[in-house]
Amino acid sequence: MKAIIISAIVVLAMIQLMFEPAQALTCGQVNASLAPCIPYLTQACCSGVKSLKGLAQSTADKKVACNCVKAAANRYANLKDDAAQALPTKCGVTLDTPISRNVNCDAISY
Repeated sequence: MKAIIISAIVVLAMIQLMFEPAQALTCGQVNASLAPCIPYLTQACCSGVKSLKGLAQSTADKKVACNCVKAAANRYANLKDDAAQALPTKCGVTLDTPISRNVNCDAISY
């Protein structure tokens, strides 16, 4: 008798799973979609921007930093230049060194 009841419960559970609509979206899918944004959204990113401001004090340092940032930005073909330029503002920092792949570092007066 127990075996029949257990078998019936198993069959009912299988039927319910077969007819239950599939979930359209999972947290795994959401997490995978947003994972590339983590470096941009963390405090470590803003700490790096603030650190750059502290490192580039002299005019020569600011020009070197500008060229380094430009070279780094150009290594990423899919980098959104407008987002890169907005990064200091988003972090609450004013930088003399623009974050852009298109900047002319020699034309900036520091």
